[in-house]
Amino acid sequence: MSVHIVRLGSPRAPTEGLRLGTVRRPPRGVPKSDFAARDFYDVWLPNLAPSVEVMHEAQRADSDAAWRAFQRKYRAEMKEPERAHLLDLLAALSHTSDFAVGCYCEDEARCHRSVLRALLEERGARVA
Repeated sequence: MSVHIVRLGSPRAPTEGLRLGTVRRPPRGVPKSDFAARDFYDVWLPNLAPSVEVMHEAQRADSDAAWRAFQRKYRAEMKEPERAHLLDLLAALSHTSDFAVGCYCEDEARCHRSVLRALLEERGARVA
């Protein structure tokens, strides 16, 4: 049992389980009824996405310093009680269930899901 960190829209792994979309916005031009069938997500969990302002910082991060600034701000947002409780829940569930969390970004290293991976690992999650 573990949590998988994935790119939304990519083919699902057989052991992946439920896919959670940790994105601010649903996929453009895709009917809601097709989100799961087209391998985006089964459940939308925008509370684990960066705020719009912080998300824009990530998209504009053109240097390592700018990326580190984004990471600090996103980590600060994830300390908010509601978000921290969700992270704790997912970390605990990773010991009893297979599921995935993800974002649309092509490069995980420059995506909030890399920070999300670290936050879950810091909480003791089993990460695939």
